[in-house]
Amino acid sequence: MRFTHPCATAAAAVVLTLTGSATAFGAASPAASADATFLQTIHQANLAEIAAGKDAGKHANSSCVKRVADVIVRDHTALDAKGGALAKTKGISMAKEPSAAQKKQLEGLKPKNGTAAYDTAWLKDQSSGHQQALALIDKELSSGKDSQIQAAAKAARPIVAAHLKMVEGGVCHAPMQSGSPQR
Repeated sequence: MRFTHPCATAAAAVVLTLTGSATAFGAASPAASADATFLQTIHQANLAEIAAGKDAGKHANSSCVKRVADVIVRDHTALDAKGGALAKTKGISMAKEPSAAQKKQLEGLKPKNGTAAYDTAWLKDQSSGHQQALALIDKELSSGKDSQIQAAAKAARPIVAAHLKMVEGGVCHAPMQSGSPQR
């Protein structure tokens, strides 16, 4: 989940390298801790992922993309609820909606609604975003100071990695009802 794209992100409690990306998501000021910035950045990414997943649920062309979108909405909603509760206990303020840049990128998919081109663009954005999310999570895991926020990142990592497998390389690999992947 590329965080500058609403489709990007990967799970609540995950995502992009703190370098420069936090500001795009309305994250904490430079004076804020890296842990708080991570939590805010992940939250902003989750909001974008949920919006992108809902959009794909309505506008994707293939059933595979729609299944992946459903998983992303479900997982990011759950991750975001946990991250939001954690932020509240720590007094960390959170954005209420995706950033203007994230909204603009999602808006950019509209001309492709209902086409294979929509699916391709959405999947590529998701692949890139989830790669960035994993990098951010790994940075939090290696250098974070807050044990609760690190635990949230650790819990989110396998979810984001699973999302990446479903969209890797811009190719859809959605889980079937039984849980086995399908193209």
